[in-house]
Amino acid sequence: MTKVQPHSLRWRLVSRLVGLQAAMLALLVLVVIVALWGAGHLIALESEDDTIDALHDAVVRESNGDISVRDTPVLAKRRAQAPNFWFLIRDREGHSVSQGRVPLEYAGIGDALDGIGQARLGWNMLDGMRPTARMKWIDTPAGNIQILTGQGGAVSWRRIGQAVLTLFLGFVLPIVALMTLATLVATPVVVRRTLAGLDRAAAQAEKIDVDGHGARLPLQDVPSEIVPLVSAVNDALRRLDEGYERHKRFLADAAHELRTPIAILQTRLESLSLGPGAGRVLEDVARLSTLADQLLDLQRLNRQADWFSSVDIVAIGRKIAAELAPLTIAAGYEISFDSDVERIPVRGDEGALERALTNLIQNAIQHGGRKGGIAVWVEPPATISVTDDGPGIQACDQERVFEPFYRSQGHGRGAGLGLNLVQEIVRRHDGAVAISERPSGGTRVRMAFKPAHGTS
Repeated sequence: MTKVQPHSLRWRLVSRLVGLQAAMLALLVLVVIVALWGAGHLIALESEDDTIDALHDAVVRESNGDISVRDTPVLAKRRAQAPNFWFLIRDREGHSVSQGRVPLEYAGIGDALDGIGQARLGWNMLDGMRPTARMKWIDTPAGNIQILTGQGGAVSWRRIGQAVLTLFLGFVLPIVALMTLATLVATPVVVRRTLAGLDRAAAQAEKIDVDGHGARLPLQDVPSEIVPLVSAVNDALRRLDEGYERHKRFLADAAHELRTPIAILQTRLESLSLGPGAGRVLEDVARLSTLADQLLDLQRLNRQADWFSSVDIVAIGRKIAAELAPLTIAAGYEISFDSDVERIPVRGDEGALERALTNLIQNAIQHGGRKGGIAVWVEPPATISVTDDGPGIQACDQERVFEPFYRSQGHGRGAGLGLNLVQEIVRRHDGAVAISERPSGGTRVRMAFKPAHGTS
């Protein structure tokens, strides 16, 4: 399956905004160029500049000081391109030469422009169609001369390219660069502020765990485009909560309904003489009773830590070992209890801790190979261990046996809830549970808790 790479909303917005701004700017520049060009205010994208370049090489000085113009191929080409081609050339000494029909507006204007290096002569857009002209003083082989010309034919591609490049480098590129820089700086800030509500919703979602019933994602400051998604997630969480509540009620009701007939059955069996198989029958009934208790314990795990009280795990270990001794002995084991200290108090639920230890001992009875001993050991700072002499649990199964309804290979008996329930109880008490192999063989399951103040 191809892995979908996440894309950055920030950089997608930046790239698209920059592209849109560049396109809008290019369109704006085009409109401005057309408007200025039509008004006669745009710089030098007229054919007269090519005419001046052609005259530069064609102007010569006669021996008597007069100015003349040679008929060069370039000049002949310019003349052929425009039927109304004309020019007027003069120097500061009064020598002049002209060609074509010089408009009356420009026939005597040269003297008035002696102090101006170059100029474009034209009219406003509303003044009607009138001839335009271009004046420029240039240095030629004939000396410094003034050329006044107009109606020079088509503009060369070279000059058009130069004009476009000049406009791009001098006007479009700086503005695009400035807008791009502003977009790169501003867009991440805008995106971050706009999505701040979504970030808070994501942070809230990360805090939701299996016990976070009733949690919802906040809609405050979430962009309106994303509100449907967040609302859909909240609706899904609501449906999950409703399903969890139905599941919880069903387990509680089923467990309550099962406990009474199981207790009656166990009492009747204990009063009967069942022969050599009595131990197995009683063990099976005890397993049924344990399963019902486990289902109820799953519901009790919702109790909050604020309801915990100080309980003595040494007393719990001694009590449960004594209560399960008949069942353990009947299954073919020896059971022992040992503690390094007289008392170890922890904060917790006494009933839940008793059930956790009961599950560990019953698990050892089921999987201990029906030989050897089962030992319950309490040690500081606040640890309860249950060991057996059975075949042990394979390394690949030591983590998975804590999953609900999982049963390792060769251990098919049981519902697969015991160790999962133990793990949940220990976790609710801020403790840890671990499985290890004993050097002499067998399995050791260790529950470690945080000791309460006043440990002795």
